[in-house]
Amino acid sequence: MGTILDVAERLWTGEDTTLSRHPFTPLAEVEEVAPGVAFVSSFANVVALTTDDGLVLVDTGAWFVATKNHALVRRFSPDLVRRAIFTHGHVDHVMGLGPFEEEGPVEVIAHEAVPARFRRYAKTAGYNGCINARQFGFPVDWPTSYREPDRTYATRLELDAGGTRIVLEHARGETDDATFVWLPEKRVLCTGDLFIWAVPNAGNPQKVQRYAEDWAAALRRMEALGAEVLCPGHGVPIMGHDRVRRALGETAELLESLVTQTLAAMNEGASLAEILAAVRAPPHLLDRPYLRPIYDEPEFIVRNLWRLYGGWWDGDPASLKPAPREVLARELASLAGGARSLARRARELSAAGEHATACHLVEHAWLADRADHEVREARAVVYRAHALHATSLMAKGIYGAAARESEES
Repeated sequence: MGTILDVAERLWTGEDTTLSRHPFTPLAEVEEVAPGVAFVSSFANVVALTTDDGLVLVDTGAWFVATKNHALVRRFSPDLVRRAIFTHGHVDHVMGLGPFEEEGPVEVIAHEAVPARFRRYAKTAGYNGCINARQFGFPVDWPTSYREPDRTYATRLELDAGGTRIVLEHARGETDDATFVWLPEKRVLCTGDLFIWAVPNAGNPQKVQRYAEDWAAALRRMEALGAEVLCPGHGVPIMGHDRVRRALGETAELLESLVTQTLAAMNEGASLAEILAAVRAPPHLLDRPYLRPIYDEPEFIVRNLWRLYGGWWDGDPASLKPAPREVLARELASLAGGARSLARRARELSAAGEHATACHLVEHAWLADRADHEVREARAVVYRAHALHATSLMAKGIYGAAARESEES
């Protein structure tokens, strides 16, 4: 057993956890997980498949690790890459083809919605750079040009690659252009980001619509395939039929529970605030090593379900046409005895562990008087504390960005 599979075993058994070893942290190693199938552990993973007609890649990784990924694939095989399959159009999965195309032509295959994603990314490059810098905590130079697919499909596509059968199936989940790849003779399933060793990224606060119900259905379809090896978009492989079925089935169960609870409450006329207070993911599922809320979290998924099924209004009459935030903040600060009073109370609440309430108060204080140094300091302290106690990368990123904003202003 090599490094990758050793880590996979320790994570599954609980000897190690994704709380200390985040699945988005690459091992930068390559390892054969089935005969003729290599798994490259990268920021977004790459799978290389040997065929009688050259290599097939499932995803190609990010641009900033393209050279490293190329070297890892070459450690596995010297064969030319003839085909590359994009599991979806996220830039960490589709930007690593360059070094392989320098060696020879590569046919790129993807779902028919991928080109539209690339066009949207080009239109919103500045915005995507901002939100990804906030999410990950470092500057992101968002790309504006993309390798378009040479061949697209709508629902299902079967390929014969040098005598090896490859099945592509479309699914809506984190994205509307997702593909999972099934190698029936190898019993290997490549999920892309439909499985990432974490609560599914079905609620990202800063990005476009996700599809939790469709995602659960796709997981059930994958569960029924009988795979012996699961190669995820992030994280490490899962080995063994029973483990693969359990991981896919329980991830589906988590999403199904959130969808059922949210829709039931919506159908009873509940507001978003009431739903957020009531809906809970099954605790036993959140305890699973592959379902920790370290990237996204159930509360965000509920919000995304509301957006999908109910629109943007949250059910609060005051939020339909709200006053400018600064106007409301100044009124509240005046009632409280000034912005500093709000800020001081926020720090007290934060120290007592009441992080959510503390953030509301300190944000009002900051909006009421951004120039006050005590208010800025309090805002940085409160958001740093909340980031420290948050579990998901999404929350940590947003709270950390708010703290930096105060520290740098």
